[in-house]
This record gives sequence, structure tokens and C-alpha cells, in this order.
Amino acid sequence: MAEKPPQNYANHRKFVPLYHFVLFAVLVVNLLWCVLRAVRGFSFETAWGVVMALALLVISFFLRGFPLTVQDRVIRLEMRLRLREILPTDLRGRILELTPDQLIGLRFASDAELPDLVRETLSNNIKDRDVIKRKVRDWQADHLRC
Repeated sequence: MAEKPPQNYANHRKFVPLYHFVLFAVLVVNLLWCVLRAVRGFSFETAWGVVMALALLVISFFLRGFPLTVQDRVIRLEMRLRLREILPTDLRGRILELTPDQLIGLRFASDAELPDLVRETLSNNIKDRDVIKRKVRDWQADHLRC
């Protein structure tokens, strides 16, 4: 099996070309085509075509959004368990202060750098997950994400 390239902040987001580009383009073209048909010859059938084209586009957003929400919940749980084992006693009591975005930002940090990064995140009230991810020095790849 081919070795996966090293993961880092710049390449950690996952794009599925058939989903993100092809499917979305097809659904947008379909919507535009249905609107054009409705404008040229309005009828119940052409109006219903616009409604269905919009419904398909909305479904495509939910198909991505629902699993990402579940993934974020799993990350939150995983990180709370991980932090309980790794953090020093003075920080362990502050785990519940971390927001889901902060936990998601921290997930790529190594065990060695995690306590300092948690301390910095809490003391400086860093809320943006991307800011936290950029601070990770020893990136721990996750190739199972959605």
C-alpha cells in the first residue's frame, strides 16, 4: 500500500472532487436550467422542476453537514478523554472550559505539546480553530476524517 504524504495545516482539509466539484456543479447547472425553463414557459411542471432542483441542492449541503457535525462531536469526546490522560492536574479541571472549536483545533497536536497549547489557548482565550491549528508544531495526521 502506498504511503500517505505527510499531513500538515496546509493539506489537512479533505476534498472529494466528485462531491465538492462535480456534484455541486451538476446541481447548480440543473437549477439554472430549471429556472430558465420556468422563465421561458411558466407552468406547474416547470415551477415544480425549480423546487426539486433547489431541494437537491439543499440535500447536497446536508449530506456534507450532518456527518461533519457528528465528526465534530466525536472529536470533542475523543479530545476530552485524551486531555484527561495527558494534562497536568492544574489543567485537567479546565477541560470543560474548552469549546468544540478549540478542541477541534487542538486535535492535531502531539501529546508532548498539548499541555502548553491548551494552557495558551485558555489563557489567551483563542477561539478560532485555525489559529490553534497553526500553532501546532508536531502535527499528528488524521487520515480517517470525512
